[in-house]
Amino acid sequence: MPIDILTAIKARRSIHNFKRDTIDHATLREIFTYGSYAPTHYMKEPWNIKLYERNGKVNFVDAIIASYQRIGMLKTADDQKTQNMIESMKKFLLHIPHHALIYFPNEEGPVRYEEEYAAICAFIQNIQLAAWEYGIGMLWTITPYMHDKRFAEDIGLEGDMVKIAAVMQIGYPEKIPRDKGRTPIDNKLEFISE
Repeated sequence: MPIDILTAIKARRSIHNFKRDTIDHATLREIFTYGSYAPTHYMKEPWNIKLYERNGKVNFVDAIIASYQRIGMLKTADDQKTQNMIESMKKFLLHIPHHALIYFPNEEGPVRYEEEYAAICAFIQNIQLAAWEYGIGMLWTITPYMHDKRFAEDIGLEGDMVKIAAVMQIGYPEKIPRDKGRTPIDNKLEFISE
């Protein structure tokens, strides 16, 4: 039975542990279609998605590891400890059923860039809420490799022409985190009447 949007907003959680089951393409298309109803300046719909799954995750994960080594987050040494760390990271990333890399054309001016990025953020929130309706969880990640132009090139993007906004980890939740609550809005909201 569908839940209403207000319930979904409060119930949705970021998921960190996923079951191994993949999600069928029809469901993923529906989720991303709901995302596309996000507000977008001048109807530019800047979002583009590369969705990595099954064997397609291997090259993507290899590009992540190479980027982490390039930027110094992972050692490049050949010692056993480093190799174990790399293998552990690969195993963790490959366990996640789907990785959706969301990117948009790089705008030169700051106003246009912020308009496009704002639309992307609204798109991402829409897909998270739509996914929740289907019993699917997501984790919105922003990681250092997203700023590595060589990483973008390794996955087939032109590093100077696009901006990677996020990588969404997607799958059926293995565990749903508890509600941590929110700061009362009166602590954040100020009415100015005069």
